[in-house]
Amino acid sequence: MPTALKIDFVSDVSCPWCVIGLKALDQALLRVKDDITAELHFQPFELNPKMAAEGQEITEHITEKYGITAAQADANRENIRARGAQVGFRFAMASEAGGGRSRIYNTFDAHRLLHWAETVSPALQKSLKEGLFKAYFTDGQSPGSHEVLARVAGEAGLDEARARAVLASDEFADEVREREQFYLGQGIHSVPAIIINDKHLISGGQPAEVFEQALRQIAAG
Repeated sequence: MPTALKIDFVSDVSCPWCVIGLKALDQALLRVKDDITAELHFQPFELNPKMAAEGQEITEHITEKYGITAAQADANRENIRARGAQVGFRFAMASEAGGGRSRIYNTFDAHRLLHWAETVSPALQKSLKEGLFKAYFTDGQSPGSHEVLARVAGEAGLDEARARAVLASDEFADEVREREQFYLGQGIHSVPAIIINDKHLISGGQPAEVFEQALRQIAAG
């Protein structure tokens, strides 16, 4: 009988390494499916909780935040694009995607919507998460836009009208802030952070082989 694991995937929808980490984790779970099953939950983390609604141009933001040059930021983006291609995800460069991908946005409402989705179905929460990654990183759309969020929720199989109602209210705001503070209190200050059975931490967008080895070791006890 397969071993069941609980996985909390702490991440932000504007974090490219979170996309890479999730895709690699999916690959690892596929490799171990005969021996291990996973219950996956997406937990909130905001890379830029004070970001204004209109967002900020991404190269400007990255150079200010991390103290690197525009050339270094471009090189980092190229590395991310290449890693994404390896796991089957297309990161559009700013020039390809247009306005949305060239800016970084506030993602708090996206996390509220993801929290609601989890109450409906963890599987639909994952579909929404994947849809939001694609909308931002591939299609260049703002994850801060209620119109984008509601549409992606509908495409993920959720009730679009209910999604709009959630976004128009303050529903789940307290719950999201509580979860954010919990993980910060647990020492999570960068993402993705993958926590297995509430005690084993894997940090970063690791290759599938790393996830597979860790899953097998944890399942073996």
